Order: sequence, then C-alpha cells, then structure tokens
Amino acid sequence: MHSYSRETFVRRWERLQQKLQSKGIGGFLATQNVDIYYLTGSMQTGFVFVPADGEPLYFVRRSVVRAKEESAAEVIPLGSLRTLASQLVDRYPGVFAASSILVATEFDVLPVQQYLRLQSAMPNVSWVDGSLLIREIRMIKSAEEIAWIREAARVIDVALQEALSSLREGMEEVELMAVIEQTIRRHGHLGLMRMRGYNQELLTGMVGAGAAAAMPTYFDGPAGGQGLSAAAPQSSGRRAIRRNEPILIDIGCCIEGYVIDQTRTAVLGDLEEELARAYELSEEVLRLTEKSLRPGSVCESLYLDALRFVEAAGLSGHFMGFGADQVKFLGHGIGLEIDELPVLAKGFTYELEPGMVVAVEPKFTFPGRGVVGIENSYFITEQGFETLTRSREGLIRLP
Repeated sequence: MHSYSRETFVRRWERLQQKLQSKGIGGFLATQNVDIYYLTGSMQTGFVFVPADGEPLYFVRRSVVRAKEESAAEVIPLGSLRTLASQLVDRYPGVFAASSILVATEFDVLPVQQYLRLQSAMPNVSWVDGSLLIREIRMIKSAEEIAWIREAARVIDVALQEALSSLREGMEEVELMAVIEQTIRRHGHLGLMRMRGYNQELLTGMVGAGAAAAMPTYFDGPAGGQGLSAAAPQSSGRRAIRRNEPILIDIGCCIEGYVIDQTRTAVLGDLEEELARAYELSEEVLRLTEKSLRPGSVCESLYLDALRFVEAAGLSGHFMGFGADQVKFLGHGIGLEIDELPVLAKGFTYELEPGMVVAVEPKFTFPGRGVVGIENSYFITEQGFETLTRSREGLIRLP
C-alpha cells in the first residue's frame, strides 16, 4: 500500500487536466506501469483514463482485487480493448460521443502493436503524443516524493560505508557490488531501478575499477563497465580490484518507487597525477554547477557552462566519456525513473523550478586507465537547492 492521501492524486489529476484543457485534448490514456502508478497508487495491468474534466477511471485486467485495495481512482474490471472502448463511451459520453475525439497517450513508451490495437478498437479517436504532458507533471515533486528520495539517499550512504569497509585488494568488482546490493535490499530497496528510455536498462548501478570502468557500452551514460556477460554489457564484472587505480562507485537505490543517484570515487593507495587532477576538476564542475542550481536557470546553460569550463582545463576530450562514446549531458532528472526530465543538455531550455530533482554527474573517462568523477542529487527549492546526497565528498583514499 502506498502512503499517500487521495488528495495527492487529486492534485496530480488536476495538473494533468489543466494541460489537457490548454491544448484542447479530450483526455489522457496512461498505459505504462510507472505512469499508472503515479496517477493511481497502484501498478496493476490496465489503463488509466483521465478526462480533461471529471474523475479518472482505472480499467484493470489483472489484478482487479489488488487494484481496488491500492488505487486512489475508481477501478473498473477490464475485459478486452473493445470492452474498454464501450466503457469509455458509457462513462464519458461528453468526450466520446463526438464523431472525432482527441486523446493523448505516451508515444515514447507505447508499443506499436498496442497502439494499432487501440486505433482499431476506437476508430473515432485521433491519438496525439502526450509523453511530455505526463513527464512534465512528474518533473515537479511533492513533499511526499522528496521524503522517499531522501530515504533512498540515506540508505545508499549506509551501503557505501559498508562497501568501503569491505573493500580490499584482489576483490572482484561484483563482490563489492554484492555488498552494496545486500545492504540496500535489507533497508528497503525494491530491487530495480526503472528507466523510461527504449532498450535502456539499469542494474543497481556500477562498481568499476581501472580499465573495466572505462569500457564503453550501449548504456547512455559516461561509464558503462565490463559487466558479467555480453548479455548484460554494463556494470560490475569479475575483474579484480587493484591498488592505485580509480574505483568508480556509481550506485542508486529505489525506495517506494523513488530513486537516488550518486557517484563516489575511491582508490586503494593513490591515483596517478592526471587522474587525480581530473577528479579534482569533476568537483570543480560540480561547484560551478551548484552556483546555478536555482529557479530560473536554464538547463542547457548549465551544460554549456560545464563544457566551457572543462575545455579551458584541457580535458574536454575525456569529459562524460571518451571519443565517439561521449554522452552529451551533464545531469538528468530523477524520481520514479532514473532518466526523468529535466535534462542538463543542449536543446533542453526548461528553466529550473522548485520541486525538480536533478542528478549532476561530471565524470572523466580514460580508456585503459579508468573513470573518475562525482555525482550528487539535488532538490531545487525556492531559495536555491538542497543536496539530497548524504555521502562524503572528496577522493576516498583507502590504505
């Protein structure tokens, strides 16, 4: 059971309805699990329809019993898509009685096959992309959501301390990751970190040492990791951790669906001078970015400022990856998914607003040598920001 009051969901419905009304759209059909959970407090198989005016309905195929226990919206048992069409007409005659209806849904995550079935079941509906509508609403967090992210930050800090106390030369990356995963599971981690991007998957995070951390992969981030297999080509592998090489500990935790994202860099011994300087530069980029973490700052500008700063330091070729595998962002929103809006990247002209949560992750990749960097998650407030990440900063040097 979720811990939110029904008023929390009413506020979410109303914010979505304001967007629908402003665009002349008759309603929004949520199909994706995370959006369904956000709108109802339940994550059972089905659809949520939010009309531009009126009460939403949650049409559930399985499990109706559980959905009725959890959902803030009224639950209607769902048979087939044809049944859904007739039920929508019956319950929302003012919307669906017209010969042509405009309905939004999540084009960014809706499978083509499912979309074609919806078209066939409701031929009088014209479908429009409502991805940004729901993602922009989710971009602004409530006090309840922030509380869960704070708790995730607390748990991941406990896990980091456990990991550092266990770290020893010769230990495999995956052994260190197992310490982290066991700790956060005991403290309430749900066991997964959700992503919205197509074919983007995320494990608990990535513990990578030396050259293995710098191994490029498909994952849309500055550090991929060797992984255990080509079937999961990211995160920790079997490589033994050695002295005097960077150990990137890029980890997250998911409590009640809400995630934290943080990175720390450790070393057994000390780093060679160039890598140590690159780590120092990552903290300098973080401090530079923090100066602009306030309402009204444009997301794109934070990224471009970081690029100029790094270029002046002569390390732009290693920033956020290397060569063709560099990623083109400095940070990203987090919440129910790890890749939420806003994105600190070129072309994202969103202004920071109170209620946003962003992870800022300046990192430097050196092929064959390792990855260094830091990542904090921040809550944007009326006055500026609150650092949600609790773990100590600085290069963590262990004997």
